[in-house]
Amino acid sequence: MSRSNPPARERRATRLARKAAETLAHDTAIHPNPSDRVVLAGSSGGHLAQLLPLRDLFAPDHRTWVTFQTPDAVGALAEEGDVVWGHHPTTRNIPNLLRNAAQAWRVMRRVRPDYVVSTGAAIALPYFVLSRLFGARTIYIEVYDRVDSATLTARLCRPFTDLFAVQWPEQRPLFRGAVVIGPLL
Repeated sequence: MSRSNPPARERRATRLARKAAETLAHDTAIHPNPSDRVVLAGSSGGHLAQLLPLRDLFAPDHRTWVTFQTPDAVGALAEEGDVVWGHHPTTRNIPNLLRNAAQAWRVMRRVRPDYVVSTGAAIALPYFVLSRLFGARTIYIEVYDRVDSATLTARLCRPFTDLFAVQWPEQRPLFRGAVVIGPLL
């Protein structure tokens, strides 16, 4: 597929991401720009799908992706330069949590990001915790399909989050001070 004539879905995702970025810049003190180094950490599947529209907010050589090596993620990130494959499963798996924490330490030390951005799930936690040590600002975007309750990862990452964003106004009451950026998909 040619990048010069992206399909309608990709154009819509880019439009939504730009709208989200404008909301971030207008409504918050967070103003990411293309020259900032960013770690985009999220589980594969829907979490990664919600991060992908944000790719054009940062220069290709300043983006580092962290996700799980699944067929959908491998295909979606095939043209990306810096991809780190996390260890999964993460649900109730202490050994993989420790492996991902050690990996996060190495990635954060190598990349020295200005921002860490995530939509969850568990892969995000070590990056958010370590962001404090490395001076990175953090943006957590709650997933679009959890409207009536907070995800566990959102609750765990919240203390380490500089900007907490939600995609629907209905999600705002779940998170004091959250910014509604609109849907990413």
